[in-house]
Amino acid sequence: MSNNSVDAIQRIRAIAEPASVEFLPFMRPDIDARDIDEVVAVLRSGWITSGSKVKQLEEKFVQQVGCEHAIAVSSATAGLHLVLHAMGIGPGDEVITPSLTWVSTVNLIHLSGATPVFVDVDRHTLMVTAEQIEPAITSRTKLIIPVHYAGAPLDQDSIRSVASRYSVPIVDDAAHALGTYYQGAHVGSRGTAIFSLQAIKNVTTAEGGVICTDDSHLAKRLRRLRFHGLGADAFDRKTNSRLPNAEVVEPGFKCNLPDMNACLALGQLDRLASSNARRAAIAQQYSQAFMSLDAILPLDRPVYTHEHAWHLFMVRVDTDRLSIGRDALMLQLKEQGIGTGLHFRAVHQHAFYKALPLTGAAKLENTNWNSDRLVTLPLFPGMSDADVDRVIVAVKTTVSRFAI
Repeated sequence: MSNNSVDAIQRIRAIAEPASVEFLPFMRPDIDARDIDEVVAVLRSGWITSGSKVKQLEEKFVQQVGCEHAIAVSSATAGLHLVLHAMGIGPGDEVITPSLTWVSTVNLIHLSGATPVFVDVDRHTLMVTAEQIEPAITSRTKLIIPVHYAGAPLDQDSIRSVASRYSVPIVDDAAHALGTYYQGAHVGSRGTAIFSLQAIKNVTTAEGGVICTDDSHLAKRLRRLRFHGLGADAFDRKTNSRLPNAEVVEPGFKCNLPDMNACLALGQLDRLASSNARRAAIAQQYSQAFMSLDAILPLDRPVYTHEHAWHLFMVRVDTDRLSIGRDALMLQLKEQGIGTGLHFRAVHQHAFYKALPLTGAAKLENTNWNSDRLVTLPLFPGMSDADVDRVIVAVKTTVSRFAI
């Protein structure tokens, strides 16, 4: 064992014996006392549903992302639902997306009556490429939903070039990409992108999402659709009441974000740069520590100019070098007080989708390889250096025990 590993173990033992060490989850939200005070103030205000705090959140997103319009919704899933509806995606249409994504995307495509068309991902960045997308485009392709993965950006220029050539729109799945930059521009500053504010994200409202777009017509319609299809703002900020001329222009949904959720994110957005910097520092510690472990393969960073948000730190378990698989490794880490996650099990491997004749599912070699090996390690700004050491030592100890 290296001197660094010995030092790390000693630091951990100085804090607590293994039996008394608190369980370390793979994620904990970056919420401080000021954020809690914001929620309390909203609860005491008498107006807790969508109102002035949602407006502030949207304005901060416009500033952060550099987009023209930001529409807050109850979840990123709800946001995609609204976008698919607004774009008229339905039976007979095809939507290209990776299978290595969260199931909500494919669920919504399926529920719309459209056909999900799966494309493979790069083996070591887990993102789709223009080379994978172009052969999947047909006359029925109505949308491409690529995924910015783990905090790194897609190669947007090449994907946009292909999409433009075939006149197919793109909606970026930017759930992992708050604070992510591609070629100097924040993801979502162009086109349409959907961000998640769910509990494990870099900024959270517990549940929530924001649609960013430069399409003014789409933005106006999404604002209408998120609240029953009402054609006027349902909230008068001067009187804290509903406007008398609010009437349904088209049937809509109930996907608005309440103020009591929105306010939770305001301070987090102000701290985003510093919290992401802490994430990056932890990721660097992991990367250096695992360089000597042939059985643990971190994701590659894209070669093009970008700024990583480090939403997740993910590794792949090389089962040719260990006598245990990914699931067993996760259990071993759990026994040592280390929480882990799985992002993601490929959608086409889920029971419901296994029974369907899925387009493209037979050509997902890299997706299948990664889906069986992915592990997400703890990464959040509140982690101490001792916490990071605990994870590193636990991973190294487990790999040493089960190395082939």
